[in-house]
Amino acid sequence: MSDLKKEYLKFIKKQETIGEKFHDKQKQFINFYLPFCHKLFQLYKSKNRPLLLSLSGGQGSGKSTIAQILKLIFYSNFNLNVVCFSIDDFYKTASERKKMSKQIHPLFLTRGVPGTHNCKMLFNTLRKLLKKNFSITKIPKFNKLIDDRLHVKHWQKIKKKPDIIIFEGWCIGAKPQQSKELKKPVNSLEKAEDTKLTWRKKVNNELKTSYKKIYNLIDKKIYLKVPNFKYVLKWRLLQEKKLRLNSKKKAMNNKQVKRFIMFYERVTKNMSKNHHDNDFVVILDKKHKIKSIKF
Repeated sequence: MSDLKKEYLKFIKKQETIGEKFHDKQKQFINFYLPFCHKLFQLYKSKNRPLLLSLSGGQGSGKSTIAQILKLIFYSNFNLNVVCFSIDDFYKTASERKKMSKQIHPLFLTRGVPGTHNCKMLFNTLRKLLKKNFSITKIPKFNKLIDDRLHVKHWQKIKKKPDIIIFEGWCIGAKPQQSKELKKPVNSLEKAEDTKLTWRKKVNNELKTSYKKIYNLIDKKIYLKVPNFKYVLKWRLLQEKKLRLNSKKKAMNNKQVKRFIMFYERVTKNMSKNHHDNDFVVILDKKHKIKSIKF
């Protein structure tokens, strides 16, 4: 256990941005992460195939960090083989989104919303990972700084059958809205650039069809609930700061991030409103700490 705690603290230290520290690291580990993994381990034992977990929540809520912590505990404490990846890696290529922007709506040039992922590739990858008879599986890699999918030689290669699959992403499990709910714009982007509701309707229809098919494969959904939408912006700005520190390539400035968040706002707010639909709800406080986990 002491070795596991050391590994956890070492990982957390790597994640800490200059001037941004994680709070109550040891308490979070003992009070939340360990008991939660024990609970999920029991679920895994009840299956005779890999357990597919989804981890969703607003941008900057800490999905990737939490996914890696769970992976670390599952591996070190339970000797489980864990495959971890993001819905972000299944974004359509820049050229595919360019085509969508010309054929459907200009806003589809920007990655993020349902409709900008390669759902067929994602569905087939998940099905392959869940099969009892495992075969080597490749998972694509998307580079946000170049805003495009990387060459196949850089993809994640899964050589061993997973025990647990952690599938993380901001919109996983999102439900479509009723047609009347789409009419009122939620921000200036929708008001000025989607006057005919074409973009909103397409996103909503994608949630009803292609994405629903994917989400139906999930065994248990974990949702990270942020205090309110302003923290999505605050924490997304922090993410961009990390990108700037860790790469020589240019990241988005604050103004660009504020606009970028508007693309996500409608679905993010609807997910927060319907958070009780998830199997586990992780309540985050204003300091980004886990306050409680609701089963």
